[in-house]
Amino acid sequence: MVIRCRLAAMGLLAALCLGMTHPVPALDSPIRSVAPDTLTTTYAVDGVRVIHRRTTVSTVVANVYLLGGVRSAPAGLSGIENFLLQISERGTARYSRDALRRAMARTGAEFVVEPREDWTMVGVRTTLAELDSAWGILAERVTRPRLDSADVEFVRAQLLAGIRQRQDSPDALLNYLADSVAYDGAPYALSPVGTEQSLARISRADLAGFASASMVRSRLLLVVVGNVDRTRVEHLVATAFGGLPMGNYRWTIPDTLGERDRDAVIVPRVLPTNYLQGYFRGPPANSTDAAALRVTAAVLSGRLFGEIRSRRNLTYAVSANFRDRALTSVGLYVTTTVPDSVLTIMAGELHTLQMIEIPTAFLRPVIQQFITEYFLDNETSTAQADFLARALLYRGDVSAGDRFVAELRAVSGADIRRVANRYLRNARWAYIGDPSGISRDRLLRF
Repeated sequence: MVIRCRLAAMGLLAALCLGMTHPVPALDSPIRSVAPDTLTTTYAVDGVRVIHRRTTVSTVVANVYLLGGVRSAPAGLSGIENFLLQISERGTARYSRDALRRAMARTGAEFVVEPREDWTMVGVRTTLAELDSAWGILAERVTRPRLDSADVEFVRAQLLAGIRQRQDSPDALLNYLADSVAYDGAPYALSPVGTEQSLARISRADLAGFASASMVRSRLLLVVVGNVDRTRVEHLVATAFGGLPMGNYRWTIPDTLGERDRDAVIVPRVLPTNYLQGYFRGPPANSTDAAALRVTAAVLSGRLFGEIRSRRNLTYAVSANFRDRALTSVGLYVTTTVPDSVLTIMAGELHTLQMIEIPTAFLRPVIQQFITEYFLDNETSTAQADFLARALLYRGDVSAGDRFVAELRAVSGADIRRVANRYLRNARWAYIGDPSGISRDRLLRF
């Protein structure tokens, strides 16, 4: 989850973001701890791990996480899993293309496929009454895609068209380039949806072989949120996945990136404004530094917003973003017509965080806002399912949400300064725009 600073418009937080130093008033009521989660259980069904949150709502969210993400693709075939699951919408062993579409329409369910760096998620959102039917369709798509040759070529053309359209969107291209340069030589440099080269190379035989080799029970994580009992969940899992091979997959956090030299890629474009995005490497998500870096990104984002947008009016969009993946990172993003000037201001604000210790009392409004957003972001069943998966995979425990709040509250000004010095250096940048407006040397000072 990318967390963007929305704090600069608030009085106390604007004071922090702009570097003011008057005392922060005390809040009217004491901070209360978060009650332990008693709604969520974890168990295994035929080797498939299940996270089950029992709620009282009538809708059900069932997400199947195919673990590994970009690391699961064979060499040179990035995007193969998304390719496979997109084809599954055009027919399975049980359903022809038209029969599958009619069946999906009858349930009224929403089926989703979301390829990501650490996993590919395929899921369904449905009502309790239609759960069995919708789940049967989902299971068919995951375990028995038809893979007709004509459908393979049709979906390949669709996916290639989508990737080529990335060239028409500066932000989409910037995101792709920034990840590529930031993680060059590491798994996250690969795109979960693939590239023109990888998609053109993937054959029907590759898809069939990947499905056979990778769809194993040890690689599956199921998260169910809704008013459905455990017996029913166990039956659904057993009937859907019990026939798959067990396999020997084991989820691990990717290897931590070592120290990397600064780098930048510059793409000349004639545009009304210029686009910059740079990434600093962060710790693994299970590190004790992750919470402090999350708060640091919010503080830096607020300071950048206050100085570059509010005070100097040099941009309409600037932020520092915490990227919540197995390997975390902090990204700097800005669009501006004066990139060199903005980079100088960014460097100054970053240097301030590294040199000056913010009084811990000043962080309290920021952390309170984080906690508020944490609960707001997890109001929907869909968001709860995703958060529970992250808690288990990144932190090893679905109760990590309880610790998440406590860890945020424990972040001190000394922690902010320490992680800013440790992680916010050796940035890797992507720039799209007028090359005469940017100095590569200035980019490489971060």
